[in-house]
Amino acid sequence: MKSALLALTLAVGLVLVGCGSDDSGGDSASGDGGEGEALYSATCASCHGPDATGLDGLGKDISGTAFVVDTSTDELVALVKAGRPSSDPDNTTGIDMPPKGGNPSLSDEDLAAIVVYLKSL
Repeated sequence: MKSALLALTLAVGLVLVGCGSDDSGGDSASGDGGEGEALYSATCASCHGPDATGLDGLGKDISGTAFVVDTSTDELVALVKAGRPSSDPDNTTGIDMPPKGGNPSLSDEDLAAIVVYLKSL
């Protein structure tokens, strides 16, 4: 009986370790994609569109783009947190992207959730 209990305890422990593994490619930021979708819809969709394919004259297509896919979660969180002014040479729209998409109440965890959602598109 003790050996069965020990085996069960070890098995549960291994499952928990496997579930808690971090396969984020070196990113320290994490987020919940489901929560990120709701936050994206409430904050980002007004410029980038409900499906993240962009809106003419407002925000760029960010759905599955190489930039979103190839940039780390931490770097994307930092970008969204800081915003991108129209004077930035990397801004190709000529329109300011406000810090935190114009929603100062977003936490770093909220921003990470948005980024995780965007990377899932």
